Amino acid sequence: MIKTLQFSFFLFLVMQLSSCKTRKKLVYFQSTGKDTVTQGKSNYTPVFQTDDFLAITVTGEDPEAALPFNLPTAGAASSINSGYTMGTPATNGYLIDANGTIKLPFLGSVKITGLNRIEATNLIQSKLEPYLKNSVVQIQILNYKVTVLGDVKSPGTFKIPNERITLLEAIGLAGDLKMTGLRKNVLVIRDDNGKKTEYRVDLTSKELFHSPVYYLAQNDVVYVEPNVTALSESTIWRTTGTIFISLSSLIITTITLISVK
Repeated sequence: MIKTLQFSFFLFLVMQLSSCKTRKKLVYFQSTGKDTVTQGKSNYTPVFQTDDFLAITVTGEDPEAALPFNLPTAGAASSINSGYTMGTPATNGYLIDANGTIKLPFLGSVKITGLNRIEATNLIQSKLEPYLKNSVVQIQILNYKVTVLGDVKSPGTFKIPNERITLLEAIGLAGDLKMTGLRKNVLVIRDDNGKKTEYRVDLTSKELFHSPVYYLAQNDVVYVEPNVTALSESTIWRTTGTIFISLSSLIITTITLISVK
């Protein structure tokens, strides 16, 4: 009886320790249990990059005077600066070329890579001053997207209309991590005008709020690696599956030969 109780107590301790380890692997934003205040970035704004496709609208005190500085409306005859989505014509816009420039009507080439929205707006407005009084310039990235791959429930590429998304929101769009996804080593790949930079993020730590990739940039790729258990199970399944198919084929062949005899 005493040995049974000792064994039961030992089993209970093992289960508790296992539960604690599982919690540490799965729970996001872990803390000591006390109330804390974490200050993250709140002033994020995207920086324009090569291959961004932009919608730029120019208005002013005299609407007719602003017309020459805008592209023709969608549907009008124009073969310049038109974008395509899934093989069908999209809204007219400006594609930032390999030199980091766009070509604006009457103003010509303007380099805007490396500038944020406010800086690019001020630059274009300064170039409009000789022609248009009190100009108002609006800029929007039409192809702002992020990609989430790996051990998540719904991997894919997601278009972001408001040009502002956090790493957590992107993971939410992908249906969250699977139970087998590594939360302590999420990879974010960022393309900065052709230069690839890799970042590693621990989702179980509140330090992620201070990460340079907490707010994702356009074209960021998020990859969630499966844990060792998932990889092992996958390997075992492939091995056992192959053996099972081979044995099944052998048994069927043997039965067929016996039946023929």
